[in-house]
Amino acid sequence: MGLWGAACVVALLGGCSGAVPAPVDGAASRGLVNVGDARTAAMRYHDSGAYDRDLVRVAEAARRWVEDRAGQVAHPALVLDIDETSLSNWPVMKADDFAYFRTGACDSLPAGPCGYLAWENLAEAAVLPGTLALVNAAQRHGVAVFFVTGRGEAERAATADNLTHAGYRGWAGLYLRAPGPATPSAADYKAPVRAAIEGRGYTIIANMGDQPSDLAGGHAERTFLLPNPFYRIN
Repeated sequence: MGLWGAACVVALLGGCSGAVPAPVDGAASRGLVNVGDARTAAMRYHDSGAYDRDLVRVAEAARRWVEDRAGQVAHPALVLDIDETSLSNWPVMKADDFAYFRTGACDSLPAGPCGYLAWENLAEAAVLPGTLALVNAAQRHGVAVFFVTGRGEAERAATADNLTHAGYRGWAGLYLRAPGPATPSAADYKAPVRAAIEGRGYTIIANMGDQPSDLAGGHAERTFLLPNPFYRIN
């Protein structure tokens, strides 16, 4: 036993704070994630390049499936979400510190705050390369591409412009939320849209999105979930 250990034994009755951790009193948030820690982890995941690699990995899996399946069905279709699936809103997420401001100006990037409606109408969201590669491969194999987004119908022109500027061409349909009361969840809106696409004679061989609600409700042979630790849409 070294001198420090001996000193601790001798000092046990009086305490030896240098070697023996003091017990912590207080309410522990067992099972909860600290918001500050979650933000740090999300930033690290994005900035390390792991996020981009994971996006490409999932999109590549979808591409392989689409290429294999396309020739086996009549009128194959691919359904895609837009935000964090086809286009990236990272500048806004970072500027707003992962908060969501629906309204307000967006004229100070990279500083925030930035309102999402203003951002969407700028039509400046960057392409997600893995998804564009998937779309190009699908179209080469005769697959019709449909975008189904939670954006509102009022954003149609800006959204179409943004998709075009990002490199997406020749899609078969762009579905946006119609004015009126919101559905209880995104799935309650998107699943019926996919059913309507099937009603037009298409077989949806793949559906890809970044939210579980993009994929819930069926009406697709296979689904592909992209990573998104930044926000959740029910």
